[in-house]
Amino acid sequence: MDAFEQIPVLAVVGPTASGKTSLAVRLAKTFDAEIISADSMQIYSELFISTARPSAEEMDGVPHHLLGFLSPDCAFSAADFCSRAAECVQEIRSRGKNVILCGGTGLYVQSFLENISFTGESADPSFRAQMQAVAQVLGSRAVWRLLEAADPDGAASLHPNNLGRVIRALEVFRTTGCTLAQQRSLSRSNPSPYRALVVCLDFRDRQNLYARIDRRVDEMVRCGLEQEARTFYEKYGFDDGTARQAIGCKEFLPYFRGEITFDTAVSHLKQQTRRYAKRQLTWFRRMPDIHRIYMDDTSDPLRQAIDLVEQSGLFTRKEGR
Repeated sequence: MDAFEQIPVLAVVGPTASGKTSLAVRLAKTFDAEIISADSMQIYSELFISTARPSAEEMDGVPHHLLGFLSPDCAFSAADFCSRAAECVQEIRSRGKNVILCGGTGLYVQSFLENISFTGESADPSFRAQMQAVAQVLGSRAVWRLLEAADPDGAASLHPNNLGRVIRALEVFRTTGCTLAQQRSLSRSNPSPYRALVVCLDFRDRQNLYARIDRRVDEMVRCGLEQEARTFYEKYGFDDGTARQAIGCKEFLPYFRGEITFDTAVSHLKQQTRRYAKRQLTWFRRMPDIHRIYMDDTSDPLRQAIDLVEQSGLFTRKEGR
């Protein structure tokens, strides 16, 4: 596919609390665009505070897609995201608007932009249930070690507590004989329909990002994070599930059980969020052709992002901007 036939997509990525939403909204206003969220937790309808879903004020009139549309007891995969996001692109383009992808879930972003295909042939529900049972008895790390033995590179890219994706990687290997990386490589035989510019918000000094994370968690607590988590678990229970593993909810479980204090739960939440941000940065640093904006080097990330977009020829600026 020639470049002129491809659909231009601007992706704003980076770790949690880096300022992606604010930048994406300002870019959308500059380039007459709508935003597709690429966040694996913000899809859930009843997790507003814990997933840092943008408020109406933060969205500032810019249409956002794939936010809060799914019940927390429903599963949602990278394949589901790619399918839904492709539909959103067509809808947005039909209105003559440009498309901005914004989020920190690297698997979603990379799978979508690189047109990675997912086949149903690698599904094995009975094996998945077996691995869930192993995790309940021996813990998530035991399942991760099975993946480490079969696919070391795949295991290295996944946290042991990310049980759903660990099991999925094992399932793919068991049913196809290929690692996830090998399957993705094969799936790239079809060219992507998208011409993408990926802008990643990064930090030279990790402590600057961690300070932002701590401030965000404090603000989430002030906004009622504890009550949101309590209400969520009272409604949906404590069994394993994608939404139940959301950072911002699960850290309060020991507190709800009387095992730790509230302050300790908040401290754990900050620690886990910092670790998650580190994993996000690792993912994006492995992605090719990313343009970085270092937030601790600039007072005007919007100007840098606009320059990147205009130099690439991806979008034309909206009149009057």
